[in-house]
Amino acid sequence: MPNRRILSLWFPRLGAERLLRMERGTFDAPLAVLRDTGQMQVISSMNVQAEAEGLTLDQPLRDAQAVCPQLITRLRNEQAEAAFLKVLRRWAGKFSPWVAEAPPDGLVIDVTGCTHLFGGEQGLLSHVAQDCNDLGLTVRAGVADTLGAAWALARFAAQPGASHRSGDDIDQEAPATRSRAVKRRHWTRGGTPPPLASGVADVGQIAPPGQAHTTLADLPVAGLRLEGDTQAELARLGLRRIGDLTGQPRAALARRFGKGLVLRLDQALGSAPEPVSPAAVEATFAVRMTLPDPIGLEDDVWAAIDRLLPPLCARLRDKGKGVRVVRLQVFRADQTMQGVEVGLARASDDPDRLRPLLRMKLDDIDAGFGIDMLRIEALRVETLHARHAAGHLEAGQAAAKRLSEAHVIDDLVGRIGARVGLEQITRRHPGASHIPEKTAQMQHAAWSEPWRDEWPAPTVARPLLMWRPEPVTAPDVPRLPERFRWRGRDLEATGAAGPERIAPEWWLDEPDWRSGVRDYWRVTCATGEKLWLYYAHGGTMSAGWFCQGSFA
Repeated sequence: MPNRRILSLWFPRLGAERLLRMERGTFDAPLAVLRDTGQMQVISSMNVQAEAEGLTLDQPLRDAQAVCPQLITRLRNEQAEAAFLKVLRRWAGKFSPWVAEAPPDGLVIDVTGCTHLFGGEQGLLSHVAQDCNDLGLTVRAGVADTLGAAWALARFAAQPGASHRSGDDIDQEAPATRSRAVKRRHWTRGGTPPPLASGVADVGQIAPPGQAHTTLADLPVAGLRLEGDTQAELARLGLRRIGDLTGQPRAALARRFGKGLVLRLDQALGSAPEPVSPAAVEATFAVRMTLPDPIGLEDDVWAAIDRLLPPLCARLRDKGKGVRVVRLQVFRADQTMQGVEVGLARASDDPDRLRPLLRMKLDDIDAGFGIDMLRIEALRVETLHARHAAGHLEAGQAAAKRLSEAHVIDDLVGRIGARVGLEQITRRHPGASHIPEKTAQMQHAAWSEPWRDEWPAPTVARPLLMWRPEPVTAPDVPRLPERFRWRGRDLEATGAAGPERIAPEWWLDEPDWRSGVRDYWRVTCATGEKLWLYYAHGGTMSAGWFCQGSFA
C-alpha cells in the first residue's frame, strides 16, 4: 500500500484575484480587499501591484492610503469568496476525488496513488501551476505525508522561524547573534527569498516520504495552525521553530500551552490521525436546451419549456426529490441573460404543476434580439415522502382526495404566490395558549399544512375582531361602569356578561400583559355595538379599563 500523500493548496490573493477575474481584463492599479473589524477597515487581500507598493495584510486602510494614495479598495464579500472556493474545489477534483476545503483560502487534496497520472509529484505541481496561471490565480503548494505538514509547507516553506519581536529572548542580546539573525532574514527586507528544497520554487515544496520531521524542523511555529496568543507566547520563550518544540517534554508543553499544541504537533508529524474529509457532492438538478437559431415568439419559448420540464422532473423523481423553487433562464443572442423564478406551495416532481406557473411568467421575459439557449434549474428541492403500493380502490380514493383537496389548494397558493409572493399568503392554526390574542397563530401557507382537525372552541365566546388594547375613560374601580368614553365617544352600557378572569403567562414577559390580571366583560352599548372590555388590576403598570375587541 503506498504511503499517504497530501497536497495542500493555498491561494494567498484569493479575494483580490476573484475581483480581478470579474473585471475581465488587466488591472494595473494597486487593489486591496478590505475587512471590517468593527473599529477600522484592514486589508484582507491584495494584488501584486499593491504588494509591490509595500502594503501588508491586516494593515489599516488609513495607513495603506498614506503609503499608496492611488490604492483602489473593495469591501470583502465572504459569501462570494466561499462560493469561489467551492468552484475551485470542483476544479481540484481532476487531481483526486478526495478534495476538502481549508477555509478561507485553501484546499486540501489526498493524492495517494494519483500522482503517477501526472508524471509524479513534481509533474502534479506543474499541472497545478499551469492551471492556476490560466485562471489568473496565485497559488502556493505543499506535498507531505500529513495534512498538517502539507499545510505548513504551502504557507511557510520560504519563511524560517523568526522572533515575535526583537529583544524578547536571551539569544538576541548578543551582537553576533543579532548580526546572524539579520543576515538570515535579509529577504524580508527586500532581498531574494531563499530557494526551496524541492526545485519547484514557483509552486511550492515537496517533503520526501517519511521525512516530515526534518522538513518541518526549520519552519515557524505558525505552521502548526496555532492560535495567535500561543504563537506569541512561544516566541517570547524563544521557541520560534517547529524543531524547537519537538525536543521539549510533551507533558510540560501540555501543561503550559494546553493539549491543543501537542495535538497539532502530533498531527503534523503523523503521530495523530487527521483524515481528509471531502465535501459531499451537491446534487444539481438542471436541464438546458441550445437552439440552432435564435427564437423570440412566446409559443416557441413555451414549446422549449414544455420539452425541458419532463427530463428535469424525471431526474428529481429518480432521486426522490421534489422542487419548491424553480428558475428559468433565457440566454439572448447579445450575450445577456434574464431569469425568472416561481415557487410551489408543496414540493413536487410533476411537470404538470410547474407548467402553469412558468406560463404566467412568460410575459416578464424580453426576447430582445433572440433567445439561443434556455435553462431550467431546481433552486430548492425537498425529499418527497416515500410511496407505497395500494390497491385499485385505495389508489382511486387517494387520487380523488388529492385532486379535490391538497393539490387544488397548493396549486392555488402557487399561482397567487407567483403574482404577489408566497410569503404574502398565510393561514391560521390554533395556538396552545389561554391568552385570547394567542389562541390562533399565523403561518405561511406555502410552508405549512392546513389544520384538518376540528378547531378547538373556547369555553367563552371571543370577539370577531380583536386589536391591541385601547384605553377607556371610566372610573378606576373593578365594577363595570354604566357610562364610559372610548375613541372620543360617550357610550352607555345597556347589557353586560362577565366577568371572565384571565391571568398572564407568568413565565413570559409581554409588554401588553404587564398590567396584571384582567377581568373581561361582554358589553352591549345603547348604539348597538357589542364591545369586549376588561379591567386590568395592575401589575408593573397602572390599573384601568381597556377595550380589546368587538363582537359581530
